[in-house]
Amino acid sequence: MTRSVEATGKNIEQAIENALFELKAPREDVDIKIISEGGLFKKAKVVVSISEDAIEKYEKREKLREEEKVEEVKEEKIVKSKPLKEKEEKVKKEEKQDTKKEQDVKEEKSFEEKKERITCMEFVKGLVDAFGKTAQISELEDDSVKKIMIDGEEFGELIGYRGESLFALSYLMSSVCKREDKKVVLDICGYRSKREESLKKLAHRMASKVIKSGRFAKLEPMDASERRIIHMALQDNEKVTTMSKGTEPKRYLIIFPREYKD
Repeated sequence: MTRSVEATGKNIEQAIENALFELKAPREDVDIKIISEGGLFKKAKVVVSISEDAIEKYEKREKLREEEKVEEVKEEKIVKSKPLKEKEEKVKKEEKQDTKKEQDVKEEKSFEEKKERITCMEFVKGLVDAFGKTAQISELEDDSVKKIMIDGEEFGELIGYRGESLFALSYLMSSVCKREDKKVVLDICGYRSKREESLKKLAHRMASKVIKSGRFAKLEPMDASERRIIHMALQDNEKVTTMSKGTEPKRYLIIFPREYKD
């Protein structure tokens, strides 16, 4: 056990504190001897010793520390000497738990894959409910296309500017719903049929201008289904032809004379 320590510091007080820290003792348990008070270029030096009346307390403390170290060594030896069989059983148990987790993940994934995707009608009903609307939902089917129609009031936000929201919802519906034998499109408040008539009129009006001017006409960007309406409206016109240019979503259509005049 260390009973005495010599320490230095900028001043006597700091030297004493350094010594007490090394001894791990409070000031009341020590005797202090000042060797040097220090100065401008010289450190203070002291010798701090455990007092005679406190030595017994520190000897007991040191003995207790030694006993604790012995106990720690014993415990470490016990841990290191565990039977190999016990370790093997622990490893097997962990491997079994990992296997069970992997099996649970596979079963969950299999369940998700087997779940039937929702129908388009279910999707549309959920959409209407989500917006807190009241609507009539019906289906209209022909040889190639199935239309799901929503009729009601104040559905402008679901149609959007020139049908942008409607087309996006229709695409989303086709992506997340159960695959149908036919193409399924969404229509809200008869927007598609009204827009189709408007586009046909636009096609014939622009074709007349092209014929008179002898120069091409460039239309604004449109959805693929809308460009198709323009194409189909003018396919039998002997004086003009149509062509799509650009990339989505800004792909547009050009109407120009069959005998183009620059």
